[in-house]
Amino acid sequence: MKEIDREEALALLKLERRGELRERAHKVTEQCVEKHFDFCSIINARSGRCSENCKWCAQSAHWKTGCETYGWVGTEACVKAAKEAAANGADRIGIVTSGRCLSPEDVDNVCAALEAMRKAAPDICLCASLGLLSEEDLIKLRAAGLQRVHCNLETAPSLFPSLCTTHTTADKLATIHAAKRLGFQICCGGIIGMGETDGQLVEFAFALKEIAPDSIPVNVLHPIEGTPLGNRGILDPERVVDSVALLRLVNPSTPLRFAGGRRDMTDETAAKCIYVGMSAGIAGPLLTTPGADFDDDRELALWAGYTAGRRGQ
Repeated sequence: MKEIDREEALALLKLERRGELRERAHKVTEQCVEKHFDFCSIINARSGRCSENCKWCAQSAHWKTGCETYGWVGTEACVKAAKEAAANGADRIGIVTSGRCLSPEDVDNVCAALEAMRKAAPDICLCASLGLLSEEDLIKLRAAGLQRVHCNLETAPSLFPSLCTTHTTADKLATIHAAKRLGFQICCGGIIGMGETDGQLVEFAFALKEIAPDSIPVNVLHPIEGTPLGNRGILDPERVVDSVALLRLVNPSTPLRFAGGRRDMTDETAAKCIYVGMSAGIAGPLLTTPGADFDDDRELALWAGYTAGRRGQ
């Protein structure tokens, strides 16, 4: 299959070529995407009080959002979440912590939780989103059983500096590349609807292609009052579908994952997203917004011809 280039990708985002964009994305989906709808779940294991000034995020200490704040939830809570995810048929469970990075004590806490989760739910993949990680941190986490590292680019590298100034795309890439060197699977995507132009959407899609992640979570901005993007409004559903189609054309076989903003979509929009390339999901509670319901998205996946449920079930 001939790979799409940046010029052609940009041309396909013109409204008069919307039908062509979506049908080509559907064809690629049919030819290249595994017909298993991969579900994951997460536990918000440390919430709020984050030092970073990401303009979209309710957990940043820079904004007054009323976000729930709490410290490390402990191993028992992580084990409980892993058991619940396994019972729901999820393929994987992710530990997510707010903050720029982990202290040595934080790393030890997460490692203890991972070891306990592995014993309690041996058939589920262990993932984590822990901010910026050093190679030393990653080595310890891998020894404890971590299999997949999540670190989003969030948006096009050219747009990111206007949305966050406390860390950079280069900082994120350092974590991602270190994790890849150590043999981790990589989960890397971002948020659409933060003011990106067509050109920046294309830039974002190709930046992800260069990383070649194992999963691309596709969040749609859910504007949160108190953040600088709180008044932006919900992204037009048709733009959401076009964005998914573009991501699929540029990343033909990588699972595209429903993430934040899924609950803002109608099932009709979600079905269109699956048609043009969405092939995985995060279900259950997210960080500061509600997540998708396992049963609802499982039903949509089955309707679209995917298998759904943990592999081997």
